[in-house]
Amino acid sequence: MISAQTLQFLEDLAANNHREWFTANRPRYDAAKKEVELLVKVLLERVQTFQDLGKTEVKDCIFRINRDVRFSKNKAPYKQNLSMAIGPGGRHSGRIDYYLHIEPKGESFLGGGMWAPEPKQLAKYRQEIDYNAHGLKEIIDAPAFKEYFPEAFGERTKTAPKGYAANHPEIELLKRKQLFFMHRFSDADVQKTDFATQVCKGIETMKPFCDFMNDVFFEEK
Repeated sequence: MISAQTLQFLEDLAANNHREWFTANRPRYDAAKKEVELLVKVLLERVQTFQDLGKTEVKDCIFRINRDVRFSKNKAPYKQNLSMAIGPGGRHSGRIDYYLHIEPKGESFLGGGMWAPEPKQLAKYRQEIDYNAHGLKEIIDAPAFKEYFPEAFGERTKTAPKGYAANHPEIELLKRKQLFFMHRFSDADVQKTDFATQVCKGIETMKPFCDFMNDVFFEEK
């Protein structure tokens, strides 16, 4: 579903990240974008079978390739990847959803989780872990989950967060400032005809974790 031509375009863009080159190669970008649009269309149809996505459309999910360079030292105008958020409302939902990233040289992945929580959200997460770590651990320690997402990623504090004892039985989860999971895809994986099926499998596997985190962040207790 994602062709070698799309991956080659992204690799060439990384080596020629300026507007003149992009303008000259705009047809290649348009072709790559069409592939991503088709992929998102298929994913939305399949995910809708096990999660209510409301009226989410393809255009709601795909991130722009243009970078916001206003506050960055890196002034390269374009991202070196194609990315999309699959979930109710797409990329503007404000909730934890499923992020799919397409980038050559084995940098493609499906991911999701607690990435940049607001202080109030992080406090809610820690309170939930203090009271109910079992609920989260039951999800992320499940064999099917660990097979697809074997490693947890993200920053953590060096010491126990304020208000929690250093010998708390769940201190490692409490120290987390970020908690997200990724499943990486090789370039060969991305080009397989069953790529959408494999991504959908990952989304369905990740759903209980995202549901748990969204409940913690957004449901009134």
